Amino acid sequence: MANLSSVLEVVTATHPGMVRSHNEDSLAAEAEIGLAVLADGMGGYNAGEVASGIAVEMVRTEMKKALANRKPETLDGADAERLIEAHAARANTAIYRASQSQPHYSGMGTTLVVALWHDDRLSVGHIGDSRLYRLRDGALEQITRDHSLLQEQIDSGMITREQARHSQNKNLVTRAVGIDPEVETEVHTYSVQPGDVYLLCSDGLSDMVTDEDVQLTLSSLVANLPLAAEQLVQLANDNGGRDNISVILVRIAKRYPARTGVLDKVKAWFK
Repeated sequence: MANLSSVLEVVTATHPGMVRSHNEDSLAAEAEIGLAVLADGMGGYNAGEVASGIAVEMVRTEMKKALANRKPETLDGADAERLIEAHAARANTAIYRASQSQPHYSGMGTTLVVALWHDDRLSVGHIGDSRLYRLRDGALEQITRDHSLLQEQIDSGMITREQARHSQNKNLVTRAVGIDPEVETEVHTYSVQPGDVYLLCSDGLSDMVTDEDVQLTLSSLVANLPLAAEQLVQLANDNGGRDNISVILVRIAKRYPARTGVLDKVKAWFK
């Protein structure tokens, strides 16, 4: 796989918050292969951090193996989506089996969001309520849709988004990795533009900081991603820090290496 570290600027930050004694979030970023992974674990006796750690490490390791010898022009959206689905499924199986075989891990699970940049596209898969946002031309948009009770209530018109911000049901996800023998990963592919900034985050950020403040922070600090990540974490803590806070910021620094397609081959024949 072509090295994408010259195309993607990647920054990560994580913090336990102001209430939790330990951090059950896990995250990883591999700019060289265009991969970012974030998980927010759940379960008692530190089982949440075990679940999130298994999910992130399995996806990271298996993706690196799968992409090691692939040329960028051979990876399209369908291929990327299949890779994300396959490795999320393997992580689900591993966590489920661990929870079934070891009593102190019983019931553990995790959210998961996987972003894979390839050519001039982004394929993203997610399970649960960890999110992916995109800042483009100063406008922030939530790309993923939460798998949560709150989102279902919003979709059905039972409550408004403003009411959802003050709900007591924020942590009730309707889909998670490792809880059941199988889980469906929601996957989509989007076009990418130079200058885009992508934010992967756990709900420790999205529950504590409004989208408006996230947009303002990213827009004003787009030239300094490390400071932007630090500021987002600080905002969440200043607003209460009731959960672990994790963010991955990815900026598209320039255009992707040109794809060698059929048209290019035809042109070469006539040279």
